[in-house]
Order: sequence, then C-alpha cells, then structure tokens
Amino acid sequence: MSETRLITIRDLEAKVTRIFEISGIRAETAAAMARVIVAGERDNCKSHGIYRIEGCLRVLRAGKVVPDAVPTLNDTGGPILQVHAGGGFACPAFEDGKDLLIDKARRFGMGAMVIRDCLHFSALWYEVEELASQGLAALSMCPSYSSVAPAGGTTALLGTNPMAFGYPRPGDHPYVFDFATSVVARGEIELHRRAGKPIPEGWAIDSEGQPTTDPEAALAGAMLPFGAHKGSAISTMIELLAGAMLGEFMSAEARDFIGGTTFLPRHGALILAFDPDKFSAGSGRDPVAEGETLLRSIEGQGARLPSQRRFAARSLSEQQGIALTAAEFEMLDRFEAQGLAAVDL
Repeated sequence: MSETRLITIRDLEAKVTRIFEISGIRAETAAAMARVIVAGERDNCKSHGIYRIEGCLRVLRAGKVVPDAVPTLNDTGGPILQVHAGGGFACPAFEDGKDLLIDKARRFGMGAMVIRDCLHFSALWYEVEELASQGLAALSMCPSYSSVAPAGGTTALLGTNPMAFGYPRPGDHPYVFDFATSVVARGEIELHRRAGKPIPEGWAIDSEGQPTTDPEAALAGAMLPFGAHKGSAISTMIELLAGAMLGEFMSAEARDFIGGTTFLPRHGALILAFDPDKFSAGSGRDPVAEGETLLRSIEGQGARLPSQRRFAARSLSEQQGIALTAAEFEMLDRFEAQGLAAVDL
C-alpha cells in the first residue's frame, strides 16, 4: 500500500488555485475550481478530486475552454435565471448565480438556473448540497459527450448524464445523492486504466458492441447505462431537459464540437431549487420534519443513506487533513512548477 502524508484542506485549495492561475485561468475562476476539486478530494471522491486537474489543464492547453471568461447573469425577473458562462468553466457561473437562485426559490417557490455554454467537469453534489444547506430541495443535471450506448444499442449516443438531488435535514448534512446514469462515471474507468486493472463485467462494451473488461477497449467503445432500459430512459430525459429544452448541446453534439472524447465537453446545465415551505403551505405539516421521518426510518432498518460515507470522510479530513500519496504530491508539484507544459495533448 502506498504511503500517504497529510495536507490541510486550506493548503490544498491554495495549491490547486495556484496551479490554475499560473496556467492562465483568471483568479476568481481558479479559486472556484479549486473549491470544487478539493471538496471531492476532501470527501474521498477520488474520481472528482485532484485527478480532474489534468483534464482541466489539457482542455485549456487545447484551446477548448475560455480561461478568462466572466459569467454574465441574465435575470428577467421571473423564476428562471440564465447564466452565460461564455465558454468558460461552470464553477464560477454557479457560484455567481447561486444567491439569486436561492432568492427566486424563496420568492416564487421554485427557481431554475440555466448555465449556458459551459465546461462542467465536477461532481453535481457540490451544487445541490449548497442549496439544500439553505433549506431548499434541489436537482442538478447536465449532458456530457456521447460515451454511453442506449439500452439495447451498440454505439455511444448518450452521455454519462449525471443527476444530483438534495433535500434539507435538521442536522449538519442534508440528504444528497449524485450519480451518473452510466453504470459508473467515466473517470472510474480511466482510474482502472491507469492502475492497469480490469473493469467489472457489465460496465462497458468495446467498439464492436461486445462486452469487455478491458478499460482501454471500454474507453474506445461505450459504457452502459445503469439499470438497463430504466437508466437509459433517465439519461434520455436529462438529454432533453438539460440539452434540447435549454437550446444547448446534447451529448452527440458536444462530442462533435469538442472533436471526440479526448477532452472535457462543453454543453449547458440545469439546476432547479424548490422551497419546501412554499409547496407545503396550507397543509399543516412540516416538510423537513416529514422528510426526516422517512430518512430516519430508512436508517432504522440498517440501510446507509447516500453520501453518509462521503460525510464521514469529510469529517476525518477536517480533523486530520487530506491524505495524498507521494505520487499525488509529485503530480501537484509538477503542475505547479510547469503549468500547461506539464500536460500532453
């Protein structure tokens, strides 16, 4: 087992921010990206932690993202807020629009944030957890680029198309789940490839449409949706809601625009926020207390709620720091010293 050493959350955020800044990303965007990436590492979500830095640098070096894009908010006064990312990363677009989205949800009962022309590389739980921590229910979704075959299909058409949901709880952490509609996130297959390990059966098919456990063949072929036709239908819903309905790229278009699946995709994103008090008005019932009754009943059967493992990892990281291997420290130091020159296209 590789030896690890600890780094504080603050120090890791500062290091990741410097990496992006010396690579030409504006300071505010670099800081927002670092917060999201370090949150993944802090919560032991390795596929969305510092592993994501290289992909961000590669798409930057290839000129596929605008490093100095400043998000612009288009508020027409109704429940829908449009944030134009300008071909930049999605993180600062969400952060810039978050407070106004919360205000809309509280005024209208619900609010919708449409992020246009963005590069969304991060986990979605970061967004819904922020909103649920403010007492709102939240949904977040986005397409990707075509890397998943529909149920019964043989070639990639759908994206990994993640969806996340958050609901407020009285305690320290809300109820949160976040999952790709593929069997696993594409990053999990990439991590298997880097480690030289086979992937489990049922994750992917090769370029000939045949089942494979070879991560190289899987990346060249197509992943599979979770739950067969059910996951395929949910993935299609996300294509329609966060792609077609927004007038933004669907996954096939995003792949064509970016020139394949080598670089992170550009597309749109949809984030919905709901005020439980507005929806339950007149019922005489407390929507958070009612939700808590359900969640505690689930726990009472010995079942684990989504994100509990992540929250436990967060608590440990906050107390002791984040454990990284020597190879991970070497990678960070190399990125910090060399910037874009540290990555190949």
